[in-house]
Amino acid sequence: MGTAVTLVKDTPANAPEIRSAGPAAVKRRGRRENLAGYLFMSPWIAGFLLLTAGPMVASLYFAFTDYNLFNSPKWVGVDNFTKMFDDPRWQKSVEVTAKYVVIGTPLKLLLALGVALLLAQSRRGQAFYRAAFYAPSLIGASVSVGFVWRALFSDDAIVDRTQSVFGLHVGGWVGNPDWVLYSLVALTVWQFGAPMVIFLAGLKQVPKELYEAAEVDGAGPLRRFWNITLPMISPVLFFNVLLETIHSFQIFGSAYVVSNATCGPADATLVYTCYLYQKGFKEAQMGFASAMAWMLLLAVALVTAVLFWSQKRWVHYEEDAR
Repeated sequence: MGTAVTLVKDTPANAPEIRSAGPAAVKRRGRRENLAGYLFMSPWIAGFLLLTAGPMVASLYFAFTDYNLFNSPKWVGVDNFTKMFDDPRWQKSVEVTAKYVVIGTPLKLLLALGVALLLAQSRRGQAFYRAAFYAPSLIGASVSVGFVWRALFSDDAIVDRTQSVFGLHVGGWVGNPDWVLYSLVALTVWQFGAPMVIFLAGLKQVPKELYEAAEVDGAGPLRRFWNITLPMISPVLFFNVLLETIHSFQIFGSAYVVSNATCGPADATLVYTCYLYQKGFKEAQMGFASAMAWMLLLAVALVTAVLFWSQKRWVHYEEDAR
């Protein structure tokens, strides 16, 4: 009985010590967990600092210098930017890139949306068709596909022979300055699988009750698409427009390979990144190339800002309807 009394008396005395030790133990455990998290993240952090953030800061400095990769950079202020705007080939690269973005991106998204609308309906072999249409997005950016594409659009190749059957005698697109850019557009449109999958996911989220109600009211397919499908998938459409526009500005590999590393003929495939590569690594004008890179970043940021500003007018979110 005495022992029981001792336990009762000791418990309140020890309780404050237990309570005071509790938060300290929790803090120590939290610090250990944070340390473990940082250790797991350390490869990514090191890669970001060494391969992304570091080169970006260095290129920002080089953009204001005269640097040829072999000698020490010399500060020249904004001379690289002023020379850039006076450079006819730089202006040509902006024109070619803008043309590629304006033509290629809408065509790619239209084809992706059209195929997604077809695949959204239940049909036999649906899984096979989805995989088949998505496959070009996985291999389209490879160098080997660029060589194949160049062979397809060369003189007397399959594209040349096919168009001759329909009375179009323009020769191979690769050697024709008026047509070679459209071969690059055809290549990017062929890789519509990634936005198609995103569109397909958005279409699956549209409630079927809306279509049933619209059909009862006498709405036809086009009206249902315009008044129901497009508003409901507008967030997905905005995401695809934003992503594909940014990707189009960054085109390099296909233009470089299809043009046989010349960005031609007659600078017809002189996209912005191709000219940047020529100035930086072929002509060893790394300061000028760095200035071009930052101008591209600013251009993409501006286009992105305009898209985000415009989304208020045509993108509809669920919380807006509440």
